[in-house]
Amino acid sequence: MSLLKPFSKLPALNSANILLVESKEQFQQSLADALVQETAFTVNVRLAKSLPLPMENEESRPRIDLVAFIIDLTSELSFQSAEASLKCLDPGYFLGKVCFMVTNARNAAVPVERLDAIRRLAASLHCPLLFAEDQTPDGVGNATERLLTILKVSAGLVPMATALYLSNLTRSTVPPDIDQPSFD
Repeated sequence: MSLLKPFSKLPALNSANILLVESKEQFQQSLADALVQETAFTVNVRLAKSLPLPMENEESRPRIDLVAFIIDLTSELSFQSAEASLKCLDPGYFLGKVCFMVTNARNAAVPVERLDAIRRLAASLHCPLLFAEDQTPDGVGNATERLLTILKVSAGLVPMATALYLSNLTRSTVPPDIDQPSFD
């Protein structure tokens, strides 16, 4: 198993590369289609069900500026896959180059414990936690805008801003009472 390393390759001029990791691939393709519509700079999108990435095309693979884990709250497998994939990332990615995007948070069938576990995971890694609506075009558009904002900074396309600084501003925090049982 090889680790995906953030600084092993040089960046391309006026472009950014994002890796979308989702085990079910439901929201992944529509989000990828919306991301490549960006006109101010070139966005290259890579799709994966899980990590590690295959070794056969490692030399031709561009530098990945941002890794976005898409987690469907209605699926325990989605959360477990993201958790297992984290082990395949170099620790340098956790300096502002990883984010989590959660879908189906409004679903009443979602256990509260699963959302709490994702919030704890994002907080422990100091990563942004984004919530997205994947059923409507407006929801996909809003998710795209949020990801593009983070991607621009992590790719170095925003002057005077670094991914580590953005990570400090957008990281997920866990309230002190999260370990208390909820009385819903």
